[in-house]
Amino acid sequence: GRKERIRERREKRREEVSLLRAIPYSDQHIWWSSNTIAAVTGANRGIGFEIAHQLASHGLTVILTSRGTADGEGAVKILREKGLSVVFHQLDITDESSVRAFARWVLERYGGIDILVNNAGVNFNTGSSNSIEFAEEVIATNYFGTKNMIEAMIPLMRPSDSGARIINVSSRLGRLNGRRNRIGNVDLRKKLEDEDLLSEEVIEQTLNSFLQQVKDGSWKDGGGWPQVFTDYSLSKLAICCYTRARAKKKTKMKRGEEIYMNCYCPGWVKTGMTGWAGHTSPEEGADTGVWLALLPVDRCTSGKFFAERREISF
Repeated sequence: GRKERIRERREKRREEVSLLRAIPYSDQHIWWSSNTIAAVTGANRGIGFEIAHQLASHGLTVILTSRGTADGEGAVKILREKGLSVVFHQLDITDESSVRAFARWVLERYGGIDILVNNAGVNFNTGSSNSIEFAEEVIATNYFGTKNMIEAMIPLMRPSDSGARIINVSSRLGRLNGRRNRIGNVDLRKKLEDEDLLSEEVIEQTLNSFLQQVKDGSWKDGGGWPQVFTDYSLSKLAICCYTRARAKKKTKMKRGEEIYMNCYCPGWVKTGMTGWAGHTSPEEGADTGVWLALLPVDRCTSGKFFAERREISF
């Protein structure tokens, strides 16, 4: 059936990407060095840890962040024992004072960064559950926390001929045009699709409308919201929309000041967030994010959504 064909195509693409990962970067494509600074949020475990691992393995200096100091320092120890250039800094993206402290430290120690990977996020649903008990925390972390990080770090993105890069970890569950789990309100969907109408205000009005319906108990019938992991799906849809809207603001930068911002879906990865029920390894889940971070400048784009090293529709 159709599901089986989709599964087969995806598996074939995963095999192709696995082969691509085995090909080393050529000297002419390597624009980075040990002086290239990459910050990865929520990197003490899972996809974030593997992104930090792969970037450091390519010779970059990586700032690994996590909310918990002990967890983060433990993760850094593992990577340093492999001879990798990784440092730790505590960071809670939901705490504006923590974000500001991190930005000050980055500026003082490195003068800025070249790559930001926004991986930190939460999801309180697994399997077939769809509780919205923690909807406020999910949206505060996955959307507003990520947005706060981007706004704090954009002024610190160091200019270079290769451009700075921001990669936001998202999910296919947040697609506007997916066959399943999309917003049922056609007018709202059109507004979020339209590049001229899309804005941070529209995105946040959508999230606030959902949260209000969560409070009054009308969310199942009131907005045509996604029916799978509803709060998580909306938070990731918001990140996809924000990536498009924010990237548009950076399109007129002078040469050397470009910031390429994209989002990607790592797939259903075997991590604690999925209850270890995924079908993709953390190594595979990290791959497209690392690939986007290291693209040669002549292949860079902005405001797009990717999966398995290919652009996909929002």
